[in-house]
Amino acid sequence: MYYIGIDLGGTNIAVGLVNEEGKILHKDSVPTLRERPYQEIIKDMAMLTQKVIKDAGFSVDQVKNIGVGSPGTPNCKDGILVYNNNLNFRNVPIRSEMQKYIDLPVYLDNDANCAALAESVAGAAKGAKTSVTITLGTGIGGGVVIDGKIYSGFNYAGGELGHTVLMVDGEPCSCGRKGCWEAYASATALIRQARKAAQENPDSLINKLVGGDLSKIDAKVPFDAAKQGDKTGEMVVQQYIRYIAEGLINMINIFMPEILVIGGGICKEGEYLLKPLRELIKQGVYSKEDIPQTQLKTAQMGNDAGIIGAAMLGKDC
Repeated sequence: MYYIGIDLGGTNIAVGLVNEEGKILHKDSVPTLRERPYQEIIKDMAMLTQKVIKDAGFSVDQVKNIGVGSPGTPNCKDGILVYNNNLNFRNVPIRSEMQKYIDLPVYLDNDANCAALAESVAGAAKGAKTSVTITLGTGIGGGVVIDGKIYSGFNYAGGELGHTVLMVDGEPCSCGRKGCWEAYASATALIRQARKAAQENPDSLINKLVGGDLSKIDAKVPFDAAKQGDKTGEMVVQQYIRYIAEGLINMINIFMPEILVIGGGICKEGEYLLKPLRELIKQGVYSKEDIPQTQLKTAQMGNDAGIIGAAMLGKDC
C-alpha cells in the first residue's frame, strides 16, 4: 500500500506519496496563503493530494490513508486541529473537511511528532524501539517515539520538549514562561546571544563578518568566528553547546531512548558541534555504569520529514 503525507506549514502546503519504507515517490507543493478561511486551505490540500496521486501514476484506491502534520496542538482522536498560531486555526475539523473531497482515513498530528516518526521509520532512528527527536530551529521542536508509536500524552499536547525549564526566572520564552530550554538553545537564542556578545566586544570577528551590522548575524556567524579562533565566538559557541547539552541530558535521563536525534540547520556544523555534545552528555547523564548508552545522531530526513512522518501516522492502524 501507499500513503499520503501532508506537511501543512504557514508558507507552503507540501504533499507526498510515500511507500511502506518511508520513501517519497512523488511530491508537490502550493502556497498556503494563510490569511484565507480554513475551508479554502483544506480544499487546496485535497486538490493537491489528488494531483500528486495522479501525477505519480496511481489511483486513490491504491492509497491506504492520508496523514496531516501541522504546528500546534491536535486532537488526534477526532482529527481536529485545536489551534495553530501560524494559521490562526482554532478547532478546525481537518479530517471531516478533507473527507468531503477524498474518501480515505485521515490522521493528524503535530509536525514535530511527525518529524520524530519519520526518523524512527526511515531515518537516523530506524530500527530503534525508543527514540527522541529534537529540532533546533526558530524554536525547539520535540517528538518522542515509544515502541514505534508517537507519545504525546492523554490529550495529544505532550512532547513539548523545548518548553522544559533550564533556568528558573530566566530568559522570556514565546510560550509565556521564563527560562525554557528553547529560550537558550534554539537558533533564535544563539543569534540573540551572538548579537549581545558582539555588542559587548566590538573588536570581535563576529562584528567583522557582518560588516558591523548586527542585524545580519545568523546562527552560522558565531560558529564561523569560533572556528577562526575568535575568543568571543568561541565563548558564545561553547556556552550555546552547554545549553543544548543540558537539555539533551534531561531528555536522556527522562526517556532513556536508544537513539537521540538532533536536527535543524545548526547540525550542519557537524563534529564541531557533535564532539563536545557527546562529551558533555557522557559526563552528565545519570546512567554511568557499564550499560548500553543512548546514541546521539543527526537527523537524516531533512525537509521531507514532515511529509514522511505524516504519511506514516496511519500505517499500522
